[in-house]
Amino acid sequence: MSLDRAVLAFAGTMVLVSLALTHWVHPGFVWLTAFVGVNLFQSAFTGFCPAAMAFRKIGIRPGAAFN
Repeated sequence: MSLDRAVLAFAGTMVLVSLALTHWVHPGFVWLTAFVGVNLFQSAFTGFCPAAMAFRKIGIRPGAAFN
């Protein structure tokens, strides 16, 4: 799995988990969904992604987007 796909899979998982938490635990978890969305949006323009940096440190090979 490349770094790009790992970041996308992680973001998708976080969105689904935060939506489940919003529905079943507390409506305040919607802010986690918003944070993930904003982070994806800004990383599309800046290339800065904390998840990509963490995945790179654990040895996932780089992809095309996060060099």
